[in-house]
Parts: sequence; C-alpha cells; structure tokens
Amino acid sequence: MSTKLQRLMLRSINIWPPFLAAGIRVARRSPDMKAIDVEMRLHFYNRNYVGTHYGGSLYSMTDPFYMLMLMENLGREYMVWDKAANIRFRKPGKGRVKAEFRLSDAQLNEIREKLRTQEKYEPTFLIEVKDEAGDVVAEVQKILHIRRKPV
Repeated sequence: MSTKLQRLMLRSINIWPPFLAAGIRVARRSPDMKAIDVEMRLHFYNRNYVGTHYGGSLYSMTDPFYMLMLMENLGREYMVWDKAANIRFRKPGKGRVKAEFRLSDAQLNEIREKLRTQEKYEPTFLIEVKDEAGDVVAEVQKILHIRRKPV
C-alpha cells in the first residue's frame, strides 16, 4: 500500500464501516502516530441484551491501532501483523468508554534492536478500556508479530 493511501486511510478511519457501525471514533491522533485516543458512546445499536456495551465493540475499538502505529513508525522495511488477542471484561461498560494507545521511542528502538539479531519479535501490548469515571471496563492484551521484510 502506498504511503499516500495509508495516510488517507488513517485520516478517514472514523468512516471505516466497522467503526462507523459500532459508533467507534478516533478522538485524537498525534501527527507522528505515537498517540491515539479512541472512544465509543453507548447507543441502541452497540448495546447488548442487558443494556451495556457489546463486548465485540469493546474489542473492536482496540483492534487495529498498535499494528497501524507500528507500521507507520517502523517504516516500509518491516512487516507488522496482529498475532493474538485476549480480552478480559472487568465491569459493565455504560456511557462513553475510551482507550488510549501510546508508543514510545524506547519501544521502537527496542523492536529495531531485537530484530537486528532475531528473525521475528512478538511484543505484547496491554490496552485498558475505561469508562467516564476512569474505571477499567475491559483489558485487552494484544500480541503483534514483527519482522524485517526480505531484501
């Protein structure tokens, strides 16, 4: 995918059908793609039978971001894939929920350093989905698969 196409996709992610249909929106994205804040309000179309956030939507709001952030920051010489995920629900989600994604220079340097001597690296990221009071509604553990592209 071309860099221009990637940037267009990142700018228009709020109208990507799976996010639009679930009411998920990127509230903030730093220009360097090292910080993203995502939120979702409770609506009739994303609530479950008991009136709280549907678990699939809670997971969806965490799904692509670390992969996209790493792809953008590591550059074209690296392949980044989601490998596994695990979600643990802590309490019912009501109202507006949010998730924050942060990527540091130290993390990026660690990935590059590991891939100098290893064929692949599979870091784990923990994302907390929080309600308006700051209470954790769900914890999502994501494992990514990263390797250098063949030359």
